[in-house]
Amino acid sequence: MSPYDSEPADRLVTAAADGEDQAVEAALRPRQLDEFIGQERVREQLSLVLQAARQRGAAPDHVLLSGPPGLGKTTLSMIIAAELGAPIRITSGPAIQHAGDLAAILSSLGEGEVLFLDEIHRMSRPAEEMLYMAMEDFRVDVIVGKGPGATAIPLELPPFTLVGATTRAGLLPPPLRDRFGFTGHMEFYAPAELERVVHRSAALLDVEIDPAGAAEIAGRSRGTPRIANRLLRRVRDYAQVRHDGVVTSAIAGQALDVYEVDARGLDRLDRAVLDALLRLFGGGPVGLSTLAVAVGEEAETVEEVAEPFLVREGLLARTPRGRIATAAAWAHLGLTPPAQPGRGAAPAQQGLFAPDGEAAGERG
Repeated sequence: MSPYDSEPADRLVTAAADGEDQAVEAALRPRQLDEFIGQERVREQLSLVLQAARQRGAAPDHVLLSGPPGLGKTTLSMIIAAELGAPIRITSGPAIQHAGDLAAILSSLGEGEVLFLDEIHRMSRPAEEMLYMAMEDFRVDVIVGKGPGATAIPLELPPFTLVGATTRAGLLPPPLRDRFGFTGHMEFYAPAELERVVHRSAALLDVEIDPAGAAEIAGRSRGTPRIANRLLRRVRDYAQVRHDGVVTSAIAGQALDVYEVDARGLDRLDRAVLDALLRLFGGGPVGLSTLAVAVGEEAETVEEVAEPFLVREGLLARTPRGRIATAAAWAHLGLTPPAQPGRGAAPAQQGLFAPDGEAAGERG
């Protein structure tokens, strides 16, 4: 199960793609490697791999792309196929539950074709084991029959390139990871890179936007192009309905305030977690289950959906004693931390168990 399966369906800053995102992304995707914005190191390394393969007239090594959702792994896989002048077949790990499913896909590939396998870490174990031989020897063994009479029929495959994408590279077994000749890790985007993404998308969507408007959207996009494109569409709608259609910094800010995305990219759920942690528990430490009850969400939703971004932004920390808020969290919500943040009612509680004549508040 993906962590994003537990996200609220209406969350504007989720990095997972919905149907609208997929349709729009198809129109916005760059077609060539030099059109792809950001990920400079991965682009340079991948360019060398593809150019060398073209010069040799051979299929390039298998490619593994890892990193959080929404950073361009699917786009890069399509660019790889375009740069090689080869067709691409797209599938995903959850869709391959049996070795036979994989064998059917592999046996239908043409020479030099690119197979894109999204969420490769969610593929079933029998299919994984079949993939080992297919990647290394371009061969699979198809089992015919059952029991003692079963026989393995070797099936030769034409050379192909597998592009695997994963948001959780640590879940891939080492034998599978080792069979990828190139591994690229996708990083979150810098604000300046996201501004370029917003300007490019705005031009393709025929949206008039000024540099300050693009910067405002980029600053609330959590370092993720998919979120930047989604916020741009919502800001476009606001500018079209309530203004003259031109996106400025002020209009972008007003639009995203309507959609409850603040200046740092936090949405309603993120702020609810911080607000409960600060106002109800004095900044912590507080346990995950208690915090989840306080915001009215499942513990899994708080842990896997809200917390990663809050930790990355330096607003929340996970400790053995529980979740604690940082000074930046107090500042972001405009609250003043208590003199002893995180201790709450601890002194009074200690007083209940202190030796006679040694109340917690009287200790020197």
